[in-house]
Amino acid sequence: MKINVRSAAEADLSALLTLYGELNPDDAPLPQASADAIWAAMSRQQGRTVLVADAGGTVAGTADCIVLPNLTRGGRAILFVENVVVAGSFQRRGVGRRLMEAAVQLGASADCYKVQLLAADDEYVHTFYEACGFKALAEGFRRYIP
Repeated sequence: MKINVRSAAEADLSALLTLYGELNPDDAPLPQASADAIWAAMSRQQGRTVLVADAGGTVAGTADCIVLPNLTRGGRAILFVENVVVAGSFQRRGVGRRLMEAAVQLGASADCYKVQLLAADDEYVHTFYEACGFKALAEGFRRYIP
């Protein structure tokens, strides 16, 4: 199976929403008008790249990346990765690995000094990220806003 990782386009929005439904199945579907407005805002955001893994014309996975300018580390930026998801029917076929390789390449091309992400408290997920060269070096904290 050939996997092509590329930047998402507006035409991918429906497929992205389907993937995000797999990532967060308890979330109510986003109304189309809201999704369109959010996508438009994301598309204009400097340093933001939503990657998609295209497998023969099917969006098989995605990773949302944003370059954050930084005043430390000699002014080198940080690449944050969020909302990584691979469709269930494409898991364990190299899609996630290709997405993470593309994210790291994106960070390198933006002269980032690190790529950072938070992972679910799931041993399989941690093993996957470690296999992609990531190390669990810090403890993450979150505070959800109701």
